[in-house]
Amino acid sequence: MTAPIAARMTDHTMASRAHSMFAATLRRVVMLALLLTVAACARERESARVLRVCADPNNLPFSNEREEGFENELAHMVAREMGARVEYTWWAQRRGFIRNTLGAGACDVVMGMPASMELALTTRPYYRSTYVFVTRRDAGLHPRSLDDSLLRRVRVGVQVIGDDYANAPPAHAMARRGIVQNVRGYSVYGDYARPSPPSRIVQGVATGEVDVAIAWGAMAGYFAARQPVALDVTPVSPEIDLPFVPMVYDISLGVRREDVALRDELDAVLARLRPAIGRLLERYHVPRADHPRAETVARREETS
Repeated sequence: MTAPIAARMTDHTMASRAHSMFAATLRRVVMLALLLTVAACARERESARVLRVCADPNNLPFSNEREEGFENELAHMVAREMGARVEYTWWAQRRGFIRNTLGAGACDVVMGMPASMELALTTRPYYRSTYVFVTRRDAGLHPRSLDDSLLRRVRVGVQVIGDDYANAPPAHAMARRGIVQNVRGYSVYGDYARPSPPSRIVQGVATGEVDVAIAWGAMAGYFAARQPVALDVTPVSPEIDLPFVPMVYDISLGVRREDVALRDELDAVLARLRPAIGRLLERYHVPRADHPRAETVARREETS
């Protein structure tokens, strides 16, 4: 065999080997791509389920469109347990909220709703909160109950929904006792162009506009902790103001009345998440009427 022929055979052998190596590598690349595609499809199937949540885009500490509220966090906790992802329908939580969101089929669940709400089918409660007295710690004012004579001598702020001062429980309680002249109303709706409009009543205590505020605890505890002065938050007493004006409410998730299967699934999820939900509410300073720490609590944490 001449040298040129031997060289040509060697070159052919090397080329054949190189082709085989390239083909093997190509098969591995194709197989890897197929595996990645299958995995991606599996992930897509897993995340295809959507928890469609109805929420207010400007209502801390409950929710906002930046998802900074505890109901935003709860929505993602629940969705993870369900193997779903969260999608929001944003709507200001005013009159018509349920009709235009849950009732219209735009979304499937409201994260915070009184358990007695007749407009929806509700889960078992995941917390129970209360209206509270909010006072400045340095003022030394500590009303013991709605019947405390102190409330007749100081400026009292109450949350109002309409303009008749009789549709929020504390406003109704004050009017029933004839405590009117020294009462100032703070609209629950407020100026929606400003962040978190209901917080105005807590700011009113901090700035001295009023001496005592009677406000919903979940909102009041959160904003009391964020004022430049120390505020105290005390559960209102009695829990039921006779003849029948409740100052405490069980809070649940709400779905459409026909969505029984979804309600049952959410009940099971909430039961599994109960310890985590407790920690979440504590972080947001929510007073708990179903918790031993629901006594008088200083809600502003002092800094060293």
